[in-house]
Amino acid sequence: MTTTPRKTVKDYIRTIADFPKEGILFRDVTTLFADAKGFRMAIDEMVQPWAGEPIDKVIGLEARGFILGGAIAHQLSKGFVPIRKKGKLPGATISQSYKLEYGEAIMEIHDDAIRPGERVLIVDDLLATGGTCQAGAQLVRRLGGEIVGCSFVVDLPELGGRTLLEAQGLDVNVLCAFDGE
Repeated sequence: MTTTPRKTVKDYIRTIADFPKEGILFRDVTTLFADAKGFRMAIDEMVQPWAGEPIDKVIGLEARGFILGGAIAHQLSKGFVPIRKKGKLPGATISQSYKLEYGEAIMEIHDDAIRPGERVLIVDDLLATGGTCQAGAQLVRRLGGEIVGCSFVVDLPELGGRTLLEAQGLDVNVLCAFDGE
């Protein structure tokens, strides 16, 4: 009797060559999200390392982090807080700039989204250079929050994001990695 190998989260992620520009291999998680078993597997695996940890809120980084973060917050029965690009949140916010490959961007969070001492989990789909997550972590810390960890579906190790975040004392969990292949 032959058994079919069990699919992993990585098996659900497609690679699109030359997007958004020539020479880039884009790791597309929308195929993971579109498959009920794959999506459930990813959420379960992202929650598992933090089981038993006291967490007050789940932070989702724009934009695919909202999809993952909402599902994780639901599974943990915790609140969800979005960190968005500048100008997307109504009401009073604080902002943090960060560097992109070409230029700079600004992320924002509501100034009352995290209370001092609250423990948060930061979630996004992809860890590349770490700039977006680093900006999110700075916003959380400025509001007095404590970061339990950061959880990602995909890591691109050659871009150094994990090293950057861990050097800042952040606990990083990823489900799979793609080495520029």
